[in-house]
Amino acid sequence: MADMSEPYPITLSEIDSLSRRADTVINRLRERVFAPGTQKTLELNFNVRTAGEMVGRTEKAIRDAETDGRLPEPEKDPKTGRRTGYSLSDINRMREVFGTLPHRAPDDPATVLAVQNFKGGVGKSTVVVHLAQYLALKGYRVCVIDCDSQGSTTSIFGLNPDVDVDEDEDTLYPFFRHGGPSSLHYALRATYWPGIALIPANLGLYDAEYEFAARMMREQSFVLDRLRTGIATIADQFDVVLLDPPPALGMISLSVLRAANALIVPAPPNNIDFGSTAHFLKMMGATLNELAEHGGERGYNFVKILATKMNDQKSAHVAIRRVMEAVFPHDLLQATLKDSAEIDNATANLMSVYEITGAATRTDTHKRCRVYLDAVGREIETLIRKTWPSHHPALRKEGIL
Repeated sequence: MADMSEPYPITLSEIDSLSRRADTVINRLRERVFAPGTQKTLELNFNVRTAGEMVGRTEKAIRDAETDGRLPEPEKDPKTGRRTGYSLSDINRMREVFGTLPHRAPDDPATVLAVQNFKGGVGKSTVVVHLAQYLALKGYRVCVIDCDSQGSTTSIFGLNPDVDVDEDEDTLYPFFRHGGPSSLHYALRATYWPGIALIPANLGLYDAEYEFAARMMREQSFVLDRLRTGIATIADQFDVVLLDPPPALGMISLSVLRAANALIVPAPPNNIDFGSTAHFLKMMGATLNELAEHGGERGYNFVKILATKMNDQKSAHVAIRRVMEAVFPHDLLQATLKDSAEIDNATANLMSVYEITGAATRTDTHKRCRVYLDAVGREIETLIRKTWPSHHPALRKEGIL
């Protein structure tokens, strides 16, 4: 039998050393991605044909508007004299001139959509980022609220959580504190993506969990609905508010469930992840019923499960996907987010697939990935539009309603 009085070979100093070395790796990675003095920019440019498709007008209509001064002519390459193309801001200016911006009407409710699963590694942040950018490409006004102290979504939107984000000024943390701001306007930040605003996160947000727990005994309803109240102060500026909650059952996650009016549940089709998702759904139901007794019942415009990280070459994935279709015939999105090296490579460089430009966009891998992402975005966009009465005539015309 081992002598329990002897000291363990791995002491606290070794743990501290391991932590410092891990921090060195993180710093090197961030130095490579977040070069000093640089700011992330969007390099997307669209030719006139693509612009016409995005705006819903012919190439001739665009050129006529440029000729008569309603639209500025695009810049030209000084060497070749050829047009350099249109930015997303240019596209949205066209939509404004032609009256094709897809914004909700003022009387339509803003969609507050949480991508929620208490398990990590299911593709939650991937879905949030790509859905936000898909909607922005379509011309919607989007706010992304990073509620996860890990700050993955914040990083992909070009902010170093450790350097560029102050927990006492820039995150949700001040709003959750006693006597905090009455509105979330203080935390809104414009991003390099036209149409997308961000409320960032960093590790400091984790402290809110402890403060929430302490206040829960005294101000239960206030704590539960604090985020919901805050979103109401900024919702008039946006069509869609996307919430990226932490992958755990905590006070912030509960606040997200109370604040959202729609849910997407990402679930990879493997035994462990799908089993965890099944437990999450049971836990969510029990939790919402418990919360209803204290803060009132909360409903949603839609709750849909999204199969993520799907690999058609794995028989187990295919089999579980069939089970998901049988068990959730009306609750499972038809579109599937496939497992893709394109997403992994983009994420490794703190980018999204929608940001990739140049020759890389002409590969079969990229094209397939865009098809998957667009299908997911299009299906969720339709669900959102169904909640807006002002969009119903157009949806009927499109044969969707």
